[in-house]
Amino acid sequence: MNTMGTIKAPASIAWWREARFGMFIHWGLYAQPAGVWNGKDIHGIGEWIMYNGKIPVSEYEKLAKTFNPVTFDADAWVSLAKRAGMKYLVITAKHHDGFAMFNSPSNPYNIVDATPFKRDVAKELADACACHGIKMCFYYSQAQDWHAPGGAGHWEEVGDKGWHSATMPAEHFARYLETKVKPQLRELLTQYGPIGLIWFDTPVVITREQSMELRRFVHSLQPDCLVSGRVGHDAGDYGSLGDNMIPCGPVKGDWESPATLNDTWGYKSKDHNWKSTETLLGLLAELAGKGANYLLNIGPTGEGEIPPATVERLEAIGTWMHVNGEAIHGSSASPYPYDHSWGSITRKGRRLYAIISAWSSTFTLRGLKSPVKKAWLLASPETMCPFTETHTPDGFHELTITLPEQAPGGLLPVLVIETRDEISVDDLPLQQPDRHIMLPVHMASFHTAAGIRPPDLTRNGLLTGWTRSEDHLAWSMRLKESGTFTVRLVLGSTEWERPVSSGHRVTISVDGSTLTGDITSDEPIRNVRTVHNFQSATTIGTIIVPKAGVHEVTLHADIINPSAKEGLTLLSVELIPVQR
Repeated sequence: MNTMGTIKAPASIAWWREARFGMFIHWGLYAQPAGVWNGKDIHGIGEWIMYNGKIPVSEYEKLAKTFNPVTFDADAWVSLAKRAGMKYLVITAKHHDGFAMFNSPSNPYNIVDATPFKRDVAKELADACACHGIKMCFYYSQAQDWHAPGGAGHWEEVGDKGWHSATMPAEHFARYLETKVKPQLRELLTQYGPIGLIWFDTPVVITREQSMELRRFVHSLQPDCLVSGRVGHDAGDYGSLGDNMIPCGPVKGDWESPATLNDTWGYKSKDHNWKSTETLLGLLAELAGKGANYLLNIGPTGEGEIPPATVERLEAIGTWMHVNGEAIHGSSASPYPYDHSWGSITRKGRRLYAIISAWSSTFTLRGLKSPVKKAWLLASPETMCPFTETHTPDGFHELTITLPEQAPGGLLPVLVIETRDEISVDDLPLQQPDRHIMLPVHMASFHTAAGIRPPDLTRNGLLTGWTRSEDHLAWSMRLKESGTFTVRLVLGSTEWERPVSSGHRVTISVDGSTLTGDITSDEPIRNVRTVHNFQSATTIGTIIVPKAGVHEVTLHADIINPSAKEGLTLLSVELIPVQR
């Protein structure tokens, strides 16, 4: 599970926790070329076209002279966010290209002074947000600035060599913070009324003291304005997960996942890889079920239009939220420390909200210890759903609810389960109704020569640092039915699109029964719903578990491939029942 740094969240974070869902807007000069420069498609995300296309500052600046998004309509943008159920809006006031999308008296490289448009879009959006009850927030790239001298990644033109990324002394960066960053932050926090948060990004070269100073500077101007975790060095008021990252289990502390609708943030005319509405709703539900906010990005065009595919999906999300928003807004994480194959769970007080992606007329939830008072569907609140509860002497708890044959209300219907007492669940990995057992690494203990310690996990639940064959993982699990199970290991890569390492040999033991097998990475997995978009799985054989009850499971690495610098990188172990 993820944990925040040492800074205590301020009381002003209450609105952000209640919101759970916000709109990110990446919009700037980069929307004009839309991923194409001089007739050539530039690889990478749209807002990085200057960097990836190696465009000199003097050439990129010319985009401002023709930037005239006359179809921009602040009220239309904000009202779309409101209809979608979003509670806050974060727009790129300055991205890494250094161009200010607001009226910046301290620096003429801005939308009012440098473009024929001449309008302050930040002011128009702030006014619309105030009208619609949406929190106005700003993204500001505090460290990277490819335009301003002293900014990280600043580009210099060098004769006929075109450009290079300048080596920057620390004192030049410090001067950049004082002469560009702080004056522009002051403008953002004094010209547009109450601001919900400043969304900093990519701290790169910034020091801890500089990160802390920016946090203090923001709070000195607006004490209630939140500072995002990407200010650097755990100095934020809340944590920021990686781009499009889904945590492995309920997070500890306050976290947010920034995410895209397709593969880019800034507009790219040729990126049509749109996530479906069902996928987007599933991500919203999963993040809420893990206690994290979902900051979903849109990338308007250079003319100021929101792409129709974006509008279509946000309107559909809004239709769902109109019926089911109670399961998202103000919710907290699922009490279960693991995922469910049928969907996600959120919680409010004594109510559980089961957001169901795999519908069946019989819904079974295992591990709920608290007696149930009633159950109903948000799409049909007047109709109570009949249920039965079973609590066996060996500690297996099962709730069975009868649902309609057809799912009401379209995608991802929500079942509400209200308990009589405070919610309590069995926190062991449980055998699910389909007889599968999932053992995620974040629920294991890691045994080393120095003793037992939590496994080293990245923020997305990938075990790293397992390079010694004498170490092992251990779980306790609870089975309702004995049987023969296929053992499958799911692995992930430590880097984006990097192949998963193989060549390891492992032994799994369940109460004395053992199975040894090789990790060959022979089953590639592509998964758009996790940062591990390159995964693999290895089936190592079958194992017999002769009785029900609580069992101890251990996983030893007999051989770790010495050429795999990252070691054995594991996400989970699955026990899949062999068909009788």
